[in-house]
Parts: sequence; C-alpha cells; structure tokens
Amino acid sequence: MLTTEKLTYWYTSADQSLFKDVDLEFSAGHSYAIVGRSGSGKTTMVSLLAGLDKPRGGKIKFNGADIAGIGLSNYRKNDVAIVFQAYNLFTYMSALENLMSAMAITGSKHKGDKAFAKQMLAKLGLSEEQMTKNVQKLSGGQQQRVAIARTMVCDAPLVVADEPTGNLDEENTDAVINLFQEIARDLGKCVIIVTHEPDVANRCDAVIRLAHKQFTWEKTISEN
Repeated sequence: MLTTEKLTYWYTSADQSLFKDVDLEFSAGHSYAIVGRSGSGKTTMVSLLAGLDKPRGGKIKFNGADIAGIGLSNYRKNDVAIVFQAYNLFTYMSALENLMSAMAITGSKHKGDKAFAKQMLAKLGLSEEQMTKNVQKLSGGQQQRVAIARTMVCDAPLVVADEPTGNLDEENTDAVINLFQEIARDLGKCVIIVTHEPDVANRCDAVIRLAHKQFTWEKTISEN
C-alpha cells in the first residue's frame, strides 16, 4: 500500500540528514510501530508519510503512485487519516459534530449519516450525553477516542498516529491500542504509529526502529 524509495530528509544541510535512502513497505490490514529516541526523526517521518511535509530526496508511493503526483492536499483528504497526540479536534464542536464535519470535509461515503457517526462513538464507549458535549468537556482519553473515531468514519485506507497514547493513562492506552488493532485487522486499514512506549510498540504487528539515521526492522509481519 505505502512504500518509501530512497527517502531522505534534512533540515538545513544535506550532510546533516536525519535519515537517508530509506526503503520501507507498509501493507493494508496491519499495524506498524516506529520507535526511537526523542529527536531521532520519528515525528518527521510520520509527517512525511502523512503528506504534511515534503522529502528532500526520494519518493513516497501510495498504491504505486508518487504522493507528490497525487498532490499532498488530495492525498491528505482522500487517502490518509491522522491522529495527533494533541487530538486536533474542533474545540467549539461536540464529539458528534466533529465526526460529521470530518465526513463532510473528506467526502466520506457516510457523509451526513448521523446514525453511523453515533454508532462509531458508541463503539468507542461514549454515551449519548458525551457525544453531544463540547469536546473540551470530555476527558483526555475520551477526546482521543473521538479522534480515533474520526479515522473510522472516513474512507481513508491509511491511518497515521503520532504518539497517540502519550497523554493517556494505562487503562486508556490499552483501550486505544485495541482500537488501532481493530482498525487494521477488521477494517483492513494500514496503521502506522509513532511511539516511545515499548508496550504500545510490542502490540503492533511490526516494529521499525530509527537509530543512527537508519531504520531497521525489530519485528516483521512474518514473525507473527
């Protein structure tokens, strides 16, 4: 589904690259963790995979097509859903309104289907009352579940998450990882998670470590 070819990135100088000539492949129906020390470039990589930034060299291909050719805005709108550690919800809206807006903006096949949006929020443990509350009145764990529900109501086959459990307690972290596994296995999506938490990484189907400007596989799909 998603591949990188000789992917290279630097901030100010090519001789001080974060990483260089990276070749990776991600498949639908599986979850992947990208791990590494703070400052190693994990968030930069996830920004590139999500089409939020452009590589300095090499290509990122989605279903064989260069995402630069697809157009990054089109790619972000149609092909990838992003879960941020800071949730990035519309803070002036309710949980339900956030989902309805996401479906409208992305042109989801469920656009306008309030019953479907409610079903997804209920699936993630929100009550009818919580669905209609302003999201700022929900707990951190509940807001993160709304952010994940947003990826489930949109049609994007790729889900990219940057430290999605960083603000959550152990119980909510476990619930969120279960949801990501469900998104991958039951909905057939490709899920890529950047995390610093070993327990989160170990729950994923495959683990990639970024160290010394190189990506190496610590666990592969075939090992499961």
